[in-house]
Amino acid sequence: MYIVLLGPPGAGKGTQASLISEKTGLVHISSGDIFRENLKNDTPLGLEAKGYMERGELVPDDLTIAMVKDRLSKSDCKQGALLDGFPRTPAQAAALSAMLAEWDKAVDLVPYISVPEEELIERLSGRWTSQTGRVYHVKYNPPKIAGRCDVDGSPLFQREDDKPETVKNRIKVYFQQTAPLIDYYKEQGLLVEIDGTQSIEEVGADLLAAIEQVK
Repeated sequence: MYIVLLGPPGAGKGTQASLISEKTGLVHISSGDIFRENLKNDTPLGLEAKGYMERGELVPDDLTIAMVKDRLSKSDCKQGALLDGFPRTPAQAAALSAMLAEWDKAVDLVPYISVPEEELIERLSGRWTSQTGRVYHVKYNPPKIAGRCDVDGSPLFQREDDKPETVKNRIKVYFQQTAPLIDYYKEQGLLVEIDGTQSIEEVGADLLAAIEQVK
């Protein structure tokens, strides 16, 4: 079974991907992890991607697709995989379908964890980090003393990625880029919308129920 997991920043996609992987045995494949692995190991694909990145250019689709294909061809993906962060566009989705068709496989399900924009902003912009990397949230996981780490008392700071204006822009870009992809999979009858405002356990239960229906 091949699953494409969609969801905006702050929707809890990473948490749910780990849960699905654990419950189903499907390998969780993150596009970010694939990039990092190829760059770290100086693979031919990684070196080619590095050249574009060093020139400040976007890595072309065909190179990203080649990295994903290389990863999916590994033995641990023979029974399927859970894709996270790829595809990002209808063109990449079409390439994924063509790739899987070569192996007589296809995308079986596309769960989309849906969360309203206001809640995403609240979730992401409420995060504060300690010097040692501990993450707090003003609403969901507040420190005992405001602005101080519970463990060492050091002052908390907000990463650039977590500042409200940056968060708003990240979410705006996501919806602009992903809306056509959501429509693409909806037209194919593969998209299942999951209410991401529920608890982690409830979202996980809905995801697993959707997977069971297409097994």
